[in-house]
Amino acid sequence: MRPDEALARWNARFQTEDYLFGTAPNGFLATQIYRLKPGWRALAVADGEGRNGVFLAKHGLSVLSVDFSPVALAKAHRLAARENVALATECADLAHWEWGRERFDAVVGIFIQFADPALRARMFRSMKDTLTPGGLVLIQGYRLEQLRYGTGGPKEIDHLYTADTLRRAFVGFDILHLAEHDDVIREGTGHDGMSALIDLVARKPERKA
Repeated sequence: MRPDEALARWNARFQTEDYLFGTAPNGFLATQIYRLKPGWRALAVADGEGRNGVFLAKHGLSVLSVDFSPVALAKAHRLAARENVALATECADLAHWEWGRERFDAVVGIFIQFADPALRARMFRSMKDTLTPGGLVLIQGYRLEQLRYGTGGPKEIDHLYTADTLRRAFVGFDILHLAEHDDVIREGTGHDGMSALIDLVARKPERKA
């Protein structure tokens, strides 16, 4: 799918009064918030309508929410205003965005599986580079078995994750949590039902003295 076609598709999906994936944070992210410190700079990758970025901001993090849909980001601003938190946003195509080096203390990627293997590899490298030493990356995605459930996520098998995919992508990081599990999730109409999930929390090594 060409970028302009993908943008039109996502804008159309987000062009509703309701929030496609709900306004509550992702459940995995909510369980991991204790690892993140108030005042940290956080990047919410492909954050859509802002549910996860707003959640991070409510816990005292300084958040940049990036997505390529201006329709979604407008709704993210409305959600942030409703929750009385500050949320910085940037409309960008992550295939060409300048992530920066050692810019964020936490990077959150929740169901960012629009990326094919080549783009995914570039994004994961950029996540590693943009983290400060000691910073955390938190990822939740769908496993291959999600194709049987059909309750959300991509239809392309090479867009899905395995534990080995994530281990290889973040080799050299300290893996704090890596879990494969099947659970029911209720995230708006976009993710609804039994799902084949995988979670990762990994820490970038501290800089050697």
